[in-house]
Amino acid sequence: GSGHGVFTKREGQLTTDFFQTITDMAYKWVPVEEDGSYELRDRKTGEVKYTATSADLVFGSNSMLRAYAEVYAQDDNEEKFVRDFVAAWTKVMNADRFDLVA
Repeated sequence: GSGHGVFTKREGQLTTDFFQTITDMAYKWVPVEEDGSYELRDRKTGEVKYTATSADLVFGSNSMLRAYAEVYAQDDNEEKFVRDFVAAWTKVMNADRFDLVA
């Protein structure tokens, strides 16, 4: 993959790192002219931390999605995020399972 939108050092784990990064004001998003992607840069040092697409950044720029991102970014909401994710995943996976009892 491209690595865009992977805002964690813990790849393969279900964490809130994406939401913590997308809402962290210590960073700024800088457009990359060549391919339309963005770089997440430290505001103090200018160091590139991550890269993203506009689809990733919608969680920080759209007011409704930003509200969800802020909730999941809170230090004490990792368990809530996991519960909500599992519930949503189960709902999607069972959406066309008419053999299951409701």
